[in-house]
Amino acid sequence: MICEFCGSQTAERKVKKQHWLHGRLYILENVASKVCPECGERCFHAKVLDEIDRILEASHTVKDKIEVEVVSL
Repeated sequence: MICEFCGSQTAERKVKKQHWLHGRLYILENVASKVCPECGERCFHAKVLDEIDRILEASHTVKDKIEVEVVSL
């Protein structure tokens, strides 16, 4: 796949992804993504995003919880 921002060839990688669902923020590890080695742009297949929603809406194991600060500029 070619990066739509810089035109470089992307590569398949496993990444961390921040994902909002029903007003809650989740951090998922080992998510399949196409990543541009030049500009860092990440692209997720729609099937991957649908699978994330399915997993989060079902009963799932929580690896860890963190506290996050929200700051307004």
